[in-house]
Amino acid sequence: MSGIIGRKIGMTSVFDEQGRNIPCTLIEAGPCVVTQIKTEETDGYNSVQLGWGEKKDKHTPKALKGHFSKSKTTPKRKLAEFRNFKELFDGDLSLGQTIKVDNIFEEGDFLDAVGTSKGKGFQGVVRRHNFAGVGDATHGQHNRERAPGSIGAASYPARVFKGMKMAGRMGGDRVKVLNLKVVKIVENQNLILVSGAVPGAKNSLVILEK
Repeated sequence: MSGIIGRKIGMTSVFDEQGRNIPCTLIEAGPCVVTQIKTEETDGYNSVQLGWGEKKDKHTPKALKGHFSKSKTTPKRKLAEFRNFKELFDGDLSLGQTIKVDNIFEEGDFLDAVGTSKGKGFQGVVRRHNFAGVGDATHGQHNRERAPGSIGAASYPARVFKGMKMAGRMGGDRVKVLNLKVVKIVENQNLILVSGAVPGAKNSLVILEK
């Protein structure tokens, strides 16, 4: 599995050859730097670690500074590992090598996008689980429109089962969206347009997996 790290810029739309308007997400993908190459002999598995974005030296721990110095690169803001990455480059990878979006993806490819969904805070069951509420605002029910209703049984089991859909914190989760099509790649600006929505707010980090 290969991939690249990027930043979500926002939503837009493009027209295809048939004149259909396709909603797309614009992502600034890369350039990334190879910061570590793991092998079965040294680490027990094969993977490549990529770094993206710049980070100030004063905000970087000494251990990480030494890690980045091995690849002769500046401190990076985000690190991510990709298994079997070297197969895409026929094993020809080196520390400090720059990986661009056009090295990984081509127009027409399908990818998986991983991001952190927007945090919504503490929400009720109507917003969080699409409940319809207990009933209408008739027959004296003046405060039950958005209530969850009964949550447990009688004397047996005399408790509420784990996983019950109730109010609570919503959003801020790791979300993966599968099979998004690459609509367009702008190589000189490291931009990639994928059809559909990608989880996360604007300027949030995303990982694109092939």
